[in-house]
Formats: sequence, C-alpha cells, structure tokens
Amino acid sequence: MDTSRRRFLGVAGGFAGACVLVEPWRVARAMDASMAMPMKQRMTMPGLAAPNVPLVNPVTMAKFVDALPVPPIALPVGKRAHPAFGARQLPLYRLPMRAFSAKVHRDLPPTPQWGYAGCTPGPTIVTRRDEPVLVEWANELPVRHFLPIDHGIHGAEKSKPEVRTVTHVHGARVSAPNDGWPEDWYVPGKSVTSLYPGDQDATTLWYHDHAMGITRLNIYAGLFGSFLVHDDEEQALGLPSGEFDMPLVLYDRLLAKSGKLYYPVSEDPEAPWVSECHGDAVLCNGKLYPYLDVEPRRYRFRLINVANSSFFNLSLSHGKPFQQIGSDQGLLAAPTDRTNIELYPAERAEVIVDFSAYAGQSVQLRHQSEGIVEFRVRAKGRRDTSVVPANLRPVQRIDPSTAVQDRVLALGEQDDSGGSPMTMLLDGKMWSDPISEKPRKGTVETWTFVNVTGDAHPMHLHLVRFQIVERRPFDLFAWNARKELKFTGPPILPAAHEAGWKDTVRCDPGMVTRIVARFDGEPGKYVWHCHYLEHEDNEMMRPYELV
Repeated sequence: MDTSRRRFLGVAGGFAGACVLVEPWRVARAMDASMAMPMKQRMTMPGLAAPNVPLVNPVTMAKFVDALPVPPIALPVGKRAHPAFGARQLPLYRLPMRAFSAKVHRDLPPTPQWGYAGCTPGPTIVTRRDEPVLVEWANELPVRHFLPIDHGIHGAEKSKPEVRTVTHVHGARVSAPNDGWPEDWYVPGKSVTSLYPGDQDATTLWYHDHAMGITRLNIYAGLFGSFLVHDDEEQALGLPSGEFDMPLVLYDRLLAKSGKLYYPVSEDPEAPWVSECHGDAVLCNGKLYPYLDVEPRRYRFRLINVANSSFFNLSLSHGKPFQQIGSDQGLLAAPTDRTNIELYPAERAEVIVDFSAYAGQSVQLRHQSEGIVEFRVRAKGRRDTSVVPANLRPVQRIDPSTAVQDRVLALGEQDDSGGSPMTMLLDGKMWSDPISEKPRKGTVETWTFVNVTGDAHPMHLHLVRFQIVERRPFDLFAWNARKELKFTGPPILPAAHEAGWKDTVRCDPGMVTRIVARFDGEPGKYVWHCHYLEHEDNEMMRPYELV
C-alpha cells in the first residue's frame, strides 16, 4: 500500500470496523499525492494564500541537464584544547552561515539561499569514533529574514531578532550544552563552538538549524549538511568508500520563476503559519533533476530526507532493488533488498547500488514514479574491490521487559477557536509547561506514542538511539472518552530495515508506536519532537531531562 493511502486508511481502518469521522480536508490531504502540494495545502485550516509570484512548474523543466554536486568535505582550520579533554588538541572546524545565490537548475536564475560555508547542503563533516572534534558554528547571515515569520508562534515573537540560529547535529551523542538547545540561539556576528566526542558507532548524521520558532524557515533557506561517523569495524567490512561513498540529500521546494524560494503562507496575514510545507520541486544535493556519471561498480549512497514535511517513496528504474545496509543510527545486522524505500523527514537509509550490469546505460532514482536523479553508467571503470558482507554488525536487542518505566504519550493537535491555526501538541502540553519526562541515566524506558491525529508524525529523540518494538492499532473512541488504550489488532513488528538503531520513527495515524531506549549520556535537558518542521515550530516539541 502506498504511503499517501495508508495515512488515510490508518485512521479509518484501524479501529475494528468503527465508523471514524475524518474532516474532509484531512481526507483530501491524505489521499492527495505527496507532491501535489498547493491543492493539498489549501485544504488545511486556515486556507493557503495564493502565491504572489508566478511559480515554476517542474514538470516543464528539462531533466538531467545539471551535474549532481557532491558536497565538499569540511577541513579543520586548526586545533584547540577543550576542558573535557585537558591539554589534548582537538581538530577545529569552522562553518560560517552565509547568504549566497546558486542555480538549482540550468534554466532558472540563481536562487538566493542560506548555507553553511555558503553552500547548500553545507560541507560534509567526516569523523571517526572516539576522535572528538570541535565545530565553530558562526552566524554571518543578514539581520533580516527573507522568509515569512509568524510572530504569534512561541519563540518567534516580534521582540526577538528576525535572524537567529543554533545548530543541532541530528543523532549525535553529545552533552546538553553542545546539543543545540532551541532557546540558545544567537544573532549575526556571533558564534558558538560545540564539542562532538564521537562516542558512537559509525553512522550517517546530519546537522541543521534548530532555532526556536523559525527552524522550518532556516532549514527551508538551506541551513543543513551531512555529518558522518566512521569506525574500525565498519571500515573493515570492505564496503564502497572514498569517492564511491556519498550523501544524497533530498528535499522539496516551491520555486518562483525568478529563481527565488517561495514559502507558503496562510490567508491570515497575522498568522501566516501553515501546518505543513510541501514543494513540487525535488532537489538532490542542491540541484533539480541532476545527473551523476558513475562507474559500472558498487556505490554506497547515504539517503537523507531533510524536507520540511514531505516523505519520499524512492525506487530505482529497471525494477532494480536497493541493498539497504544502514538506517538512522548505523549499520543493520545484515543487508536487506528493497525495491522501495520510504523516508520520512530526518530519516536516513544507507544503500548499496550495483551498476555493474548497466554499463553504457542509465539508471534513475525515482520518487513515486518520477525520476529525480539520473545515474549515467560509463562503459568501463576501475576494478571494484568492494564487497557487501552477508553480516554487517550485530544489533543487540533491548528487552522491553527491562524498562523501568513505560511512558504513554499522545500525539495530538488543537484547533483553536476563531479560525486560528492549529496548535500541534505532545501529550497535551506546550513547550513552556513543566518538564514531565525525566528518565534516569543508565535506565531503560519504553515510550508509547499514541497518534490520535490524521497524520503520520516522524518522532525524534535527541541524545539517545532507540529500537522500534511494535506498532499496533487502537480504539480511538476509548482513548478519547477515557484515555483507555484498547488495542484492536495484533502488534506489527518492525521489518528488517527498521530493526536496527533509530533516532526518528514514523508514527502512523490510528496506531500506537512503541520504542525502547537506554538513556545513557550526560545529565541535562534535551528535547523530543515531531520532525515535521511546521509542527515542531508550533508546540510539537517538548523538553526532557536526563537526571
């Protein structure tokens, strides 16, 4: 079943035959194709304002005329000591956030954007396990934002500076002061240096802005990049490496014919926030419909979804399967063949694609049925010495029965009176409410997400990695009436590609999604939130404290 249809049927079909009333705008939203965004947005409340500029129709653009950029590898600018490591000199990287313009397609004018080191995606930071690094995140942006700010959203009041940033490395195991606390933003002309100890398995991470109330705008502007961790065990496997190992960073945008980014707003000029932001132009590494010349051999691609609200349903042409070898937090226990890979915002998938049977031909990476990247396979190439072992890395399961607490947490939304935008809520609480989740260091907990909305929500916990225990349909009426968790079907165990370590989990509508985590790390305040950026910015983010 395709995801757009599942989002609707998860509500209507997950309650043992009960008749569930779903608002018409939700039906339209769920049944619409993922990228038919302007109509989909108009069905949300309040209505979507008509664009005040003519927009590009990507279908009319020439395909595969621009080479796929490969983000540059970040290089240290020097070394510096850090109190946590005494006199030891650590590599220091400096990534300034700057405004720039670049062409996203041959036939469009340059697009004004913001990016780390003046490019989008920003440079790829490559590290090794247990080799700590320092990164200075410098705000060198203009003092005025070029995207529409909703000052009614908590943290984005008119009293706040328009341009504020703070960087979070998504999935990094770091202490609270280095994690990118959303309220620890800083303005142009300031910088912050963060420590990344590297105390985690080889994995694909990514970094992005996390400023309170405007994360969705800053990421839409281009503030993101890849952060890779290697280790000895991973590199001993013989997987494709070097130039044959690269990130494919995927995101969607609305583009004006002038080349400028267009961010949708509501019909209410006093409350421009919209509940989701979807574009019809799918970009990869900063280009629309790019091509990549490849050799007839194996490649390791790190697929990263950095979109605001859109999922990607990825496949290869010729019916060729991916070999997925990793998920959010590192390698799977074994490779798994997949003809389709769904990635929700912030999720990652490491895949092997073997082009050896397609010398002189082309292979497309597709979203839904549309080609978004073309791989042009050369007739000849260098000898391929890489391998894909049958076993990658053991994934030791955490026994949920060892959990000292099971937290039952509702994913909901509140439709304010008077036609104001909806507020997205986690367990019925606002960001500013007292902290209610206080796991103890070193203990195991299960978190049970009860999704009472009509949307799938990609839930992300900072600091920790976790495992998916199960998904299970439940009786919405019993929950709404008595907060009773009454299941209406058997548990659905995670498939092989979700059986590894995760940091972001898709929580389907009408389903309970249960995860288990060991809360290791340094005590302090962290956050958990929905990674639909529009939801995150409008109260669907909560602090938790490791004690």
